[in-house]
Amino acid sequence: MRKSYRSDAGVETEVLHGIDLRLARGEFAALIGPSGSGKSTLLNLIGLLDRPSAGSLSIDGQATASLDDDALARLRGQRIGFVFQYHHLIPAFSALENVMMPMLIERGRPDQAMRARAAGLLEQVGLHAQMDNRPGQLSGGQQQRVAIARALAMQPSLVLADEPTGNLDTRTADGVFALLREVNATLATSFLIVTHDPRLAARCDRIVELVDGAIVADAPPV
Repeated sequence: MRKSYRSDAGVETEVLHGIDLRLARGEFAALIGPSGSGKSTLLNLIGLLDRPSAGSLSIDGQATASLDDDALARLRGQRIGFVFQYHHLIPAFSALENVMMPMLIERGRPDQAMRARAAGLLEQVGLHAQMDNRPGQLSGGQQQRVAIARALAMQPSLVLADEPTGNLDTRTADGVFALLREVNATLATSFLIVTHDPRLAARCDRIVELVDGAIVADAPPV
């Protein structure tokens, strides 16, 4: 898989070169590399937020090259969850409403089943008592837990996490990471986590290292 961008002057620059990556069901992998190595670009491609310039990409065995934008959006909403460094919660909504959001986008209107699932996910991440709180009433670690619950709302087979602990102190980061591992073990959800923290990368099953747009290492932690 390759990705190129064309400048306003018409100059084409390839930023990902021949990426060959397979993530099995239930794997928990770290994606590491220096700034500018292409990690975010690769995550955008895997998350169906952008299209590769060449090569193929399949999600749960479904090829994506021939899908139009609407079909890609449906596949993304149903199969992929996202957790970001900045949690992107909606300030005016409660924790429960934020977790319900992917289901609302998919189904159009709230119902009791959505509320029950969102409440169950918040209980799973230890925030059942805070479900009516808005993001401004939650700590940074609690907000990230809401974001994790939201990422799981549609029961995705893959969660992409871009520096999910980057804004947290070490203790809180360890707790959030432990929660991701618990979800991985309990639900067999696959995780691909971008991190600059070597401690956290070492706790993953596999470390994929990207340098200058190419995978230079792909192995279990030493």
